[in-house]
Amino acid sequence: MSCFLTNSSLGKKLVMSITGCFLVLFILFHMSMNLTMLFSHSAYNAVCAFLGANWYALAATVILAAGVVVHFVYAFILTIDNYRARGKQRYAVTVQEKGVSWASKNMLVLGVIVILGLGLHLVHFWSKMQLVEIMGHHAALVEGYEVAATNGAALMMITFSKWYNVVLYIVWFAALWFHLTHGVWSMFQTAGFANDTWYPRLKCLANIVATLIFLGFAVVAVYCYLVSTPQLIESLLVAA
Repeated sequence: MSCFLTNSSLGKKLVMSITGCFLVLFILFHMSMNLTMLFSHSAYNAVCAFLGANWYALAATVILAAGVVVHFVYAFILTIDNYRARGKQRYAVTVQEKGVSWASKNMLVLGVIVILGLGLHLVHFWSKMQLVEIMGHHAALVEGYEVAATNGAALMMITFSKWYNVVLYIVWFAALWFHLTHGVWSMFQTAGFANDTWYPRLKCLANIVATLIFLGFAVVAVYCYLVSTPQLIESLLVAA
């Protein structure tokens, strides 16, 4: 079984599909969590406190990190294999996909942008929240403010009060959109669903999922930029 997953092209694509499905589900959960910011800052902070340095949150973080590493490593291996076997044609599929051909031919580049965006996200948020708690502290200094590790609302407001952070994150979300429009479809294609009947449905599903994720994350970043003021940030710090 291990040889099939590591040596065969189908096995590698199966690993990509399984890890990709897991990551998409996590992204949808993370997006849903972020959307609580639009309705209640205190509710968002409650979620952040629940997902702090607890054992179950730490276990989930380790599993998530492993999923990202495996997905990216297998993507790189598949790209190298496809270059060797078919030149620059990266992701061979049984159905000729229309409309997202650019994404299908640039999945590794898009994946690199997504990884860089993830790194930015880790610096801005994870290192100021869960990592702070792991290190035994309760707060971090962010842009001159002392922000409690569980005060995600204030951290979001401070981070996205800078227009360049909003732009960087939207670029990241856009790359994720392109990546998912092909990736979600390809995931089902690997499982054997991409025939003439299912192809249009799966392509539509991929576009819907990718668009929901893009809009769900982008609207929170833009919302924070539009409403963040020193007074609001100070009130969030005091409330915490």
